[in-house]
Amino acid sequence: MRVLLDECVPWPMRKALEVHFCTTAQRMGWDSITNGELIRLAETEFDVFVTSDQNIRYQQNLSGRGIAILELSTNDLRRILAASASILDALESIQSGDYVRLEIP
Repeated sequence: MRVLLDECVPWPMRKALEVHFCTTAQRMGWDSITNGELIRLAETEFDVFVTSDQNIRYQQNLSGRGIAILELSTNDLRRILAASASILDALESIQSGDYVRLEIP
């Protein structure tokens, strides 16, 4: 699976996703692009967009998208790494066009 991390998600999170191809918006040169354009670009190259932006679902029309979006409830790296099994499970079950919010304890 090809995973794009939003710039609000800590880059070291990729260690928890080693079974997938994972890169960041910054590495793609997309770090100053608005969310709507970023999602549109991501749809062309990625299967899942991972973000911790709690407002993205209210700011963007996400229906009919060709990419799955996984929203993490935090961007705290320690908590994300502790929940890596839950994140991997979510990635395994997410489908194209899904929007899933994952509550990280």
